Amino acid sequence: MQDAELLRYSRHILLDDIGIEGQERIRAAHALVIGAGGLGSPVAMYLAAAGIGTLTVTDHDTVDLTNLQRQIAHRTPSVGTLKVESLRQTLHDLNPLVQVNALPVRADADTLDALVQAADVVLDCCDNFKTRQAVNAACVRHGKPLVSGAAIQFDGQISVYDTRDAEAPCYACTFPPDVSFEEVRCSTMGVFAPLVGIIGSMQAAEALKLLSGAGRSLNGRLLMLDGRAMEWNEIRLPRNPACPVCGNRVPHP
Repeated sequence: MQDAELLRYSRHILLDDIGIEGQERIRAAHALVIGAGGLGSPVAMYLAAAGIGTLTVTDHDTVDLTNLQRQIAHRTPSVGTLKVESLRQTLHDLNPLVQVNALPVRADADTLDALVQAADVVLDCCDNFKTRQAVNAACVRHGKPLVSGAAIQFDGQISVYDTRDAEAPCYACTFPPDVSFEEVRCSTMGVFAPLVGIIGSMQAAEALKLLSGAGRSLNGRLLMLDGRAMEWNEIRLPRNPACPVCGNRVPHP
C-alpha cells in the first residue's frame, strides 16, 4: 500500500483483528452487490470507504424521487438517471482508489453466473424473491459466500450463507424456492428510512469480516430486527440435506 492508503485505512490497520494483512486482503478483493437501492447504497458506500479493491454493482432501475427518503447514495439531481451511474459517482467521490463496475442490467441467471464466478463475496440487496433464489443458486454453484439482507416497513433481517462450510445451509434451505411467499415491496408497504441503513451497514460488516478474516460471521444464523421495539432475535439455520439447490453440492476449496 502507498502512504496515502496507509493513512486512509489506518483505523482498520490499528485493529488487531484486521491489521495490514487484513486490509491488504480487503484491497485485493472483489465484491458483487446486487441492487443499488436502499440496502445497496450503504453496502457499497461502506465497502468503498473501507478500501475494497473492486466493486461490481448491478441494477437496471433509475433513480426516482421516492427513493431519496432512504437510498442515501443518490442525490436530487440524480432523479431520472441510472442508479448504478449515480452510485458510481458517489463512490468515486468517497474513494477514487476503488474500481467500480456499474452494470445497468437485470440480475438474471445467465448474467449472475459470470458475475458471481468473478467475485470473492456476493451481497444480495435486491427486493424480490426470484432474484434472491437466482443469486443463491449461482453462489452455491461457484462456492461463493452470500451476505443476504432484507427490509420492509419496520422489519429487517440479515444472514450469511457460506456453503464452503459443508454443514452450512444455503438461502434455499431456509426459504425453499418451491414455496410461495407473498412479495412485499416498499412501493406498496413502505419502509422506515434508517432500517435499510442498519441492515445494509451490517451486510457490509459481514462482507468485510469474511474478506479480512476478522471475527465470526453470521453463517448459519439469521438475525431479525423489529425496528419498532429495536429488538433483535436470532434463529439458528440448519442445512437441509434434501435442498434442491445445495443438497448435492460439491465441496469447494
